[in-house]
Amino acid sequence: MSPQAFARFIGVAILIFVGVIMASSGTYVVHPGYRGVQVTMGKVSSAFKPDGFGLRAPFITAIHPISIRQQTAEDKAECYSSDLQQIHIELRVLFRIPESSVVKLFQEYDGEPFESLIAPRVHEALKEVTALQSAEQIVKNREQIKTRSLDIARVKVGPMLVIEDIVIQNIALTKELEHAIEAKMIQEQDASKSKYFQQRAQIEADTSVIKAKGEAESIRIRGQALRENPTYIDLQVVDKWDGFTPLVIGGSDNFVLPLQDLERLRESKSPIPAPRSAPVVRQRQPAP
Repeated sequence: MSPQAFARFIGVAILIFVGVIMASSGTYVVHPGYRGVQVTMGKVSSAFKPDGFGLRAPFITAIHPISIRQQTAEDKAECYSSDLQQIHIELRVLFRIPESSVVKLFQEYDGEPFESLIAPRVHEALKEVTALQSAEQIVKNREQIKTRSLDIARVKVGPMLVIEDIVIQNIALTKELEHAIEAKMIQEQDASKSKYFQQRAQIEADTSVIKAKGEAESIRIRGQALRENPTYIDLQVVDKWDGFTPLVIGGSDNFVLPLQDLERLRESKSPIPAPRSAPVVRQRQPAP
């Protein structure tokens, strides 16, 4: 190969290489769940780039991806209760970056958004809430602590970032304080149990009194009814009569029924014999 042909070949190869580099450096891709921030020679564009494929000026323009997906960060906070007890809280924070804040966040803040913006505000919110309650109340009212802290943290962070939720995973106390709270809760449970048994005994006693008063009133009413209607007993006897001729001893005010003989006679359906020791009551005879 002649020197002229070789030089021409080298020149064509260089042109092709430069063209490939320029073509590859003049495009960009923003992946789903991200937004791109365009920086041209140190100047940030006011509009973000949506996900997808695009063109950019080679060598002088760069596209920086910013995630807008929900993210989760674990953290620990140390707080003090109203009775000056140290509280260790393990938590998780769910947050995301809204599209409207992508460019401003890139321009004005450095580092990870959680470390620089969210974590300090969440710690402040937790300290404000726990300082108003005792250690025992903090353990009992975990959900209220979480809800109140979330509201305060959202106000402190503002619209720059969105805090979706705060999850309190664990609240740790000193061993001595845990034992003291446990002993107090056991005493409260025993007191509640004793109070329940006392109330139950009182209710049973009141029920017995009411029942006794009702029975006494029922007896009084029946006695009064019998005094006012002396023929009521005779009416009851007539209503319950089964058609057998009764064995009667005595006058109209007193009578005795030999029940054992009467039951046997009812089963056999035989005539009722007169008892040996009692006179036979004469039955009415039809008139001649």
